[in-house]
Amino acid sequence: MSYVRISYSSMCCGTPSTKPVTDYLKKFEKSNHLKAFEILKQGGLGREGEFDLYIGTDKLGKKQKTAFTKGLQSVVALQNKTRKQNSDGTVDFDPSVTVYQSDLTDIKNLTIYKK
Repeated sequence: MSYVRISYSSMCCGTPSTKPVTDYLKKFEKSNHLKAFEILKQGGLGREGEFDLYIGTDKLGKKQKTAFTKGLQSVVALQNKTRKQNSDGTVDFDPSVTVYQSDLTDIKNLTIYKK
């Protein structure tokens, strides 16, 4: 299994909402007639609730994965652009980073994420 990682960090007042990303995932699933993405959450990464989401991408074809990645980048960029600069945390997504199942086996605080 391979995953993309989205990191949620805090500025002072907690982490940003996952709603823009989860809404995008639901829309992508529906428009591409896919079953729900496997999403894992690693919590406990900071004092203000920082966490990472890992989204499984094995069921995507090459073109679908490219479209998925571009869409995810734009959703994350828009969320960061519209945040309150002095208080809202940021969302980080690097499309060049692929995380594999073997990388996740030693991670503590890993749970299945319900959107």
